[in-house]
Amino acid sequence: MSTRRNFIKETGMLAASLALAPSLTKAFAKPNQNIGIQLYSLRDIIGKDVKGVIEKVAKAGFKEVETYGYAPKEGSFWGLTPKQFKALLDANGLRSPSGHFGFDDYVVNGNSDDIKAYIDASNVLESKYVVAPWLGENLRKTADDYKKVADRLNTAGELCKKAGLTMGYHNHGFEFEKHGSQTGLEILLKNTDPSLVHFELDLYWAVYAGENPVNLFKKYPNRFKMWHVKDMDKTNRDWNTEIGKGSIDFKSIFAAAALSGVKHIYLEQETNYKPDHIGSINASIKYIKGNLL
Repeated sequence: MSTRRNFIKETGMLAASLALAPSLTKAFAKPNQNIGIQLYSLRDIIGKDVKGVIEKVAKAGFKEVETYGYAPKEGSFWGLTPKQFKALLDANGLRSPSGHFGFDDYVVNGNSDDIKAYIDASNVLESKYVVAPWLGENLRKTADDYKKVADRLNTAGELCKKAGLTMGYHNHGFEFEKHGSQTGLEILLKNTDPSLVHFELDLYWAVYAGENPVNLFKKYPNRFKMWHVKDMDKTNRDWNTEIGKGSIDFKSIFAAAALSGVKHIYLEQETNYKPDHIGSINASIKYIKGNLL
């Protein structure tokens, strides 16, 4: 298959370039050091005051946001049309390279209407990626289930590519469970076309599952174009905490950024905000800028 040969060729070229320039692995990939935030981090407050929250995100120093919760039937982000939300982002010097969109119905019935709606909204926002953020438990029980998901991702990826976008997939912890000799994530990586489907690695969930993200970068170079940077509380691993206050060794992960192929990094925090949501994201971006980039 030509795409597979091209992938192997590109992988070899990447390895050669790393050998010639090992310093690339010692710093974050330079093309884009803009720090983003997955707005799900602020789900408890954004619906109450979307304008005010976006203004606070920009004031904290973020340059990018990743959306979630788009309702295709209503055609809105928190009550704003894609055009209105784009204007709000523009007014605050923000852009949205990617968004999380519901994927389960498409996996079940193969109806691409929702995917097309996601593409339309993403193009209004001038995004690059349409990301599948979650799989319901009934869709991930067997290896064949994951192969079906991979097929759906490839098909959605073809639709995205025709529209100038790329399909993405975001992991949780369950993708690291074994199905035979492979994990669910391995099945997805091996059965998706690298030219059509990119991956967004949630670093917290990888570590939670006992994986070293750097090993994933080595095994699947250039496949993880986006990261979720989310720290693990030292006393309760089920909780998050501000970046730098937890137990995840982000410095070693960021040092392997070039191998990952990462283009966009998003802060995410889902629990345990101290002192509050805005205080937490301010502390995290300060640490990322001061210690990881």
